[in-house]
Amino acid sequence: MKDLKELFNDSRVKEAKRLLLEAVSEKRSHIQKVKPPNPKLIKEYKKLLDDYGKMRGGPLFYPFIGSGLGNGALVELMDESVKYDFITGIGVHCFGHSHPDIINSSVDAALTDVVMEGHLQQNSDAIELTELLLETSGMDHCFLSSTGVMANENAFKICFQKRQPANRILAFDHCFTGRTITMSQVTDKAANREGIPLTQPVDYIPFFDYQRPEESTAEAVKTLKNLLIRYPGQHCGMSLELVQGEGGFNVGTTEFFTSIMEILKDNDIPVVADEVQTFGRTSQLFAFQHFGLEEYIDIVTIGKLSQACATLYKSHLLPTSGLLSQTFTTSSSAMRASKVIIEKLINDGHYGPDGKNMQIHQHFTKRLEEIRNERPELVEGPYGIGGMIAFTPLGGDVSKVLNFTKKLFEAGVMSFIAGRTPARCRFLVPLLALNSNDIDNAMKIIKETLITSHQ
Repeated sequence: MKDLKELFNDSRVKEAKRLLLEAVSEKRSHIQKVKPPNPKLIKEYKKLLDDYGKMRGGPLFYPFIGSGLGNGALVELMDESVKYDFITGIGVHCFGHSHPDIINSSVDAALTDVVMEGHLQQNSDAIELTELLLETSGMDHCFLSSTGVMANENAFKICFQKRQPANRILAFDHCFTGRTITMSQVTDKAANREGIPLTQPVDYIPFFDYQRPEESTAEAVKTLKNLLIRYPGQHCGMSLELVQGEGGFNVGTTEFFTSIMEILKDNDIPVVADEVQTFGRTSQLFAFQHFGLEEYIDIVTIGKLSQACATLYKSHLLPTSGLLSQTFTTSSSAMRASKVIIEKLINDGHYGPDGKNMQIHQHFTKRLEEIRNERPELVEGPYGIGGMIAFTPLGGDVSKVLNFTKKLFEAGVMSFIAGRTPARCRFLVPLLALNSNDIDNAMKIIKETLITSHQ
């Protein structure tokens, strides 16, 4: 540790960092607003997209190939166009683009010996991040991984071993847990498991309906009780998205979740909070803390915004040696970036009922409601919570919403689709980079695109 600290404090390293950050700052300062592609690069860019699509076996969802530069919520593409990135790699770039703190942490990682850390070799980065996650979550153990779906896989490995020979999984309707062979069978989306042999039994419970709070809670409780009678002792655990991501940014309530979790606890069924998408984005670092569910959660999985992913769990679920192991845990740069992001969110006032996360949501909500009140045929909603914002455009027809999101991309704002009936447009915004001007500028583009898409 002494040598590494001396390396980081070496005057040559400090000067190299200063020069790097100065050079990046100079380039990112040119990225100030949305702009169309350079006409001279359109043909070359299209060829690049076509060639890459052939190599990967299919086209990209959006014609997005980044230049590697950006400025906060704005990102530059290889055709020199600039867009508001309000989906940020499906929630990954919390700092936005080309942020000096992330560059600085990546340089530190590059100076260390191991780029990809794994189960045979981990640096102090892993220890520091693990300590931070355990301290902030209140969990007893933390296993780091490189992807959110592996965090979920590891969670259910733990559940299966604890509850053996139970072989069934409980989940909510319209859930999304990932795309591995097992998790694609839990994910309630037929297209994601087409051609996959069905080997994992899954039982679904209806999610909370904000329009029918008492009725939907009663329906969920009744469904769960019936399933436990039908398959006594056969469920290893339940995966709960506290805010459904792919499902349409549907938000539950404390009362709804406790009604479900009390039954699970009575039946000794582990409660798994899937926070791969919600982590960091509500009024608390963990969504289960936002809903006041600390006493019920046995396992929580995180990813996306956290860069490095993790499965956090209580001691009573401690698995036997060998159950959890990965060649690669994740990269040193991801671990360092994760620590920087989490500490920045905590220290910069993003949490609490009046924290920046909730303020961002309120600003988006206000602007979307203005459009809805003026043109109700264009917008329904908004939905979501904190840094998760969604609305139903143009009645929610899937083809219309897809067309709208692609037109919105061309106009300069990146979003994504969620839900099916109805389909919604969703944003996972860069919480540490966004300001009110960004939101207002983007909303002008959104409104104009809604109007032209409706014509």
